[in-house]
Amino acid sequence: MAYLALVNTSTNLLFFRVKPALLVLGIFALLFASCGDEELIADVGIPVDTLQTKTSIHYGIVSDSFLVFQSSVKKNELLSHILLRHHIPYSEIDALVKQAKDVFDVTQIRSGRNYTVLCKNDSTEKAQFFIYEPNATDFIVCDLRNEMKVYRGEKEVTEVRREVAGEINSSLYETLMDIDVSPAVAMKLSEIYAWSIDFYRIQKGDKFKVIFVDRYVEDTRVGVGDIQAALFIHRNEEFYAFPFDQGQGSNYFDENAKSLRKAFLKSPLKFGRISSGYTMKRYHPVQKRMKAHLGTDYAAPTGTPILSVGDGVVIEAKYSKFNGNYVKVKHNGTYTTQYLHMSKFSKSAKPGKYVKQGDVIGYVGSTGLATGPHVCFRFWKNGKQVNHRTEKLPPSLPVDRKYLPQFEAVKDSLKKELDVIPFEHNSKEVALAGV
Repeated sequence: MAYLALVNTSTNLLFFRVKPALLVLGIFALLFASCGDEELIADVGIPVDTLQTKTSIHYGIVSDSFLVFQSSVKKNELLSHILLRHHIPYSEIDALVKQAKDVFDVTQIRSGRNYTVLCKNDSTEKAQFFIYEPNATDFIVCDLRNEMKVYRGEKEVTEVRREVAGEINSSLYETLMDIDVSPAVAMKLSEIYAWSIDFYRIQKGDKFKVIFVDRYVEDTRVGVGDIQAALFIHRNEEFYAFPFDQGQGSNYFDENAKSLRKAFLKSPLKFGRISSGYTMKRYHPVQKRMKAHLGTDYAAPTGTPILSVGDGVVIEAKYSKFNGNYVKVKHNGTYTTQYLHMSKFSKSAKPGKYVKQGDVIGYVGSTGLATGPHVCFRFWKNGKQVNHRTEKLPPSLPVDRKYLPQFEAVKDSLKKELDVIPFEHNSKEVALAGV
């Protein structure tokens, strides 16, 4: 069961917020990917006075006087291939290369990305502009005319405020996909509730309501904005989340103005599954005998990032016969955590180095005494290993008293919106005035 509401704010954000600058296309032999078919999408050789014309604009450039070719970078295609195909000689390519560095890192050019070439509408058909799209919203314009220059721009982005609700039958990810919600929303929710909800223990019948922003370029969804409010019902317990800024950036708080950000994350992985829990008696799959397992195993693909669950100092990062590659972090005089069987360490995992909550300290593997890729997470309190999933951990600071009136106003407004969203399947769309 799912509920979906769309509120089109039509914000038209950042339309061609361009910053002209000298380009540096750097190393023109940089790989794009193989010469491929280009589509001529505009040939404006028809006399203007023979028809009622509408000005054509591509990337902020009036293109009525150009031939417009569009394609995507093919495998093993070089920048020189594209420019030579459009009659730009090596000498001019070289001149473009020499102006490199400051605007765009050409090593980030990737096959599969779109590009457009605007060419003279005459017998030479020589390229005048080359435009590359590094992602769905940004573009780089190379002006190839007399004085070569390059500038960045952003496409017109429309934001749509959405309200969704659902009941989980299998996983949060699949439930969101069923109601046409980007998987990025699942990631954002897991980050917001990382201190409150163990997403490895989500069960059938858990429910959620979310108000968030989808971002569109024309009719294509290109990303997800902020979560504006959320309610997650897990094991019949309600978890509200409201964003509020006290002057140092927005954080999420519950309905009682308590921060959702706690001293420790619930898990060292964003997603995965618990393959073995904390227990005093478990049959060891390698040693073939019963023994205590004083940690929690999280199974995940090799290479999955492992996060430090809290701020602290790395006190060990080494290999041992049974633990494999492991990292140990001292958080304070009370708590220490350990992460076992890593495939490799991250650059921040060095003894004596300070790490922050959420920093990647290594990657899932199966080194040491392990039958498959996982991280064995161990948690110490006052020198004794305890079950972190049942431990009552210290909270973080609530909303400052001087900001409570403002917070209450924000919370009350958003909570009213959340509370009227039904879990039953429904949908609506409301268009608001553009900003």
